[in-house]
Order: sequence, then structure tokens, then C-alpha cells
Amino acid sequence: MSLAYFWIFLFLMCAGTPIVFALLIGPGLSLTIDGQEIFFKVLLSRLYNGMDSFPLMAVPFFILAGEVMNSGGITALIVKFSQAMIGHVRGGLAQMNILSSVFFAGLSGSAVADTSALGKMLIPAMEQNGYSRRFAAAITAASSVIGPIIPPSGIMIIYAFIMNVSVGGLFAAGLIPGLMVCTGLMLITKRLARIRDYPAAGRKATWRERGQALRQTFLALLTPIILLGGILLGIFTPTEAAAVAAGYALVISVFVIRTLQIKELPGVFINAVVQSGVILLLVGAAVTFAWIITVSGMAQFIADGIADTTDNVYLLLFLINIFLFVVGMFLDAGPAILILGPVLAPLFIDMGVDPLHFAVVMCVNVTVGLATPPMGLVLFVASAVSGQKVEKIALEMVPFLAVEIAVIFLITYIPALSMTLPRLLGFA
Repeated sequence: MSLAYFWIFLFLMCAGTPIVFALLIGPGLSLTIDGQEIFFKVLLSRLYNGMDSFPLMAVPFFILAGEVMNSGGITALIVKFSQAMIGHVRGGLAQMNILSSVFFAGLSGSAVADTSALGKMLIPAMEQNGYSRRFAAAITAASSVIGPIIPPSGIMIIYAFIMNVSVGGLFAAGLIPGLMVCTGLMLITKRLARIRDYPAAGRKATWRERGQALRQTFLALLTPIILLGGILLGIFTPTEAAAVAAGYALVISVFVIRTLQIKELPGVFINAVVQSGVILLLVGAAVTFAWIITVSGMAQFIADGIADTTDNVYLLLFLINIFLFVVGMFLDAGPAILILGPVLAPLFIDMGVDPLHFAVVMCVNVTVGLATPPMGLVLFVASAVSGQKVEKIALEMVPFLAVEIAVIFLITYIPALSMTLPRLLGFA
């Protein structure tokens, strides 16, 4: 089988074809060119089987939970709680943006949802308080990548599905790296706020006001605790946990805090269905593309090429981090994992790298790619929300990307940062 599918895929990508169609048209045209139309049935079965998976059911449930909480005003409560905690410090609104992303990550695990929901609220507020709109969009996009790192994470579910690693273990491995990204972004923001003389968001909240804000947000903040606790204690599977999250979000939004009306639910469900359909079709297409990479021998060729470069695992990890960072500039996180995971992971596992360790390194790497030009998805969302050009936002993001890249190399070369918690919980 020739490699025509790969060049067709690259051409379609450069021409601006949606990724899902590029992933399907490439193999289809390649089989036609090679006169191997008999394999069309295999492509179709791979497309279907790629979506027909019980573990992947967690993805639409987590999307539904995020949609319900966003539509139900939970996002506003999270922002209010963040303001009560750190709104009084210099650059308080920017710090609120980062902290809100951490809380939001525990609800939806989606960088795009984070950028859209928080950006619509905080970017105009930051501009009114003396920040440039470009900086407000940059910090929103940079902090949104925390979403798929801190559990629950759709990207990690996809990796676990394709590479057969523990979802619970991967969730546990992502917690510390996510908090490291948060800490790094807050430190660099603190320095920029001092240099640029950014204002505080308001006066320091009293402990009574903070307690009131916590009470209003407490039920929403319980969501990640319920999810992780249930998964790690073996009460339910990750897929069941996602269903619990969706049900819990519906109950507290509709019946407890009553910020979401029943008549609004059809719109919420439709949005969740559309997002889920896009993601699952993308997964199926990427699984199909990964299959043809394997049967064409390209996967083995890439693996052999990497292995022949050097036998030093530390140097290889460095090169792979650079490679994944470049890939993340052009390829979305989901397809990058589905296509490259089966190629790269076995190579490093054979060299003694723990499967969970490589999994979290790869997931964090491609997640940061969501915020890198020219194809970073959250950059385009931030641009649409803020009205700023993508290139201007990307330039403002340079210090934040430097922090995130530093975290990637730290978790790569100090495995204990990501592996201690999974080991304590018996996953590694």
C-alpha cells in the first residue's frame, strides 16, 4: 500500500479542509488510486467501531454536564467565588480568570468551553478595569488548557480508550501537572501585573463574604470530588461517573439552585448532542486513519526512525516533546492522540517509560497545542469572543506558553510529579 493517503491528508489540511473529512478522504482516495477498493468496507467498519465504545460514552455525558452547568449559571458562581478569594490582589481579574479555569476544569474538562464561557464574562470586565483586550484574551486562552489536564478530561478518556490504560490512573496523573500550570500562570501574571500596573478587581472580601460565596458555589465544586472519589474508590466506572456528573448537574441546576428552567433543557441537550457528534465522528475518523497508518507500514517506519536516532531515552523524550509541540500547532489534540499514540507509546514503553507517565506527558503536550498558532482551536475561540486577531493574542501569550512548556519538561524528566498520586492510589 502506498503512502498516497498521507500526502492527500496533508494537502487537504493545508487547503483548510475540516480535519474529520481530511482523515476520511485521504485513505479513501488512496485506496482508489492503489486499486484496493475492496478495503472500503474495512474503512467503514473501522469508522463505526471507533465510535462504538462504552468508555467513549463518558465524553458526551461530560459534555452534557458542562453544558448544563454553563447554561445554569454555575460559571457565574465560580467567577464570583474566585473574586471573593483573590480579587483584591494586583491583577486580580487576571488571577480570577486562571483560578476560575481550574474550577471549571473540574466540571467540564473542555478547553473550548472554558474559553467561551469565561471569555464572554471576563474579557469585557477586564477591559473595563484597565487591561488591554488583547491581554484579557491571551490569559483566557492560556488558562483554558488547564481544562483537559485536570480531571475529568475528554482527551485523557480518548487516550485511555485507544491505548488501554487506566482512566482513573490517568486522571490522577493529570491533577498535579494541571495545578502546576495554574501556579506558573498565576506567578507570571503577578509579575506582569506589577510591571504593567494592572489594578485590583476590588476591595478585599471579608471572611463572611467568602463564606457566602463558597455556600453558593459549594454544590458545583463538589462535582470533581464526587467524580474522582467515585472512580478512585471503585464505586463506579469513568463512564458511569460521567453519567452521574450529568445527572448531578441537572438536579442542582434545575431543582436546587433553580438557575436553569425546564423549558431551556431541549436547547442544552441539542448543544451537547451536536458537540458529542462532532467529537465521536472525529474519533471514528482518526481510528480509521490510524489503522491505515499501521497496515501501510508507516507506523513501524516512524518508530524505527525514532529508535535509530539515539538510544538515549532522555534525549528521545526531549525530541518527542518538541515533535508533539510542533504537531499540536497544526493538529487538534484528539486526532493527534489517536494517530500518534499507537505509534509513539509502544516505543517508549519498550524503553522502560511507564505507560501512565508517557500518557500524561503526551496528553499535556497536545493540550498545550490547543493554544498555539497557527491552528490552536482555543486561539480562534478567544479571537471570536474578544474580537482580537489571532496573531495579536498569540504574541501576548508568549510568556504563558513558556510556563506551560516548562511544566511539560518538568513532568517529563521528573516522573514523580505526575506519578506519585497514581502510585499512592495503586494505579502504577
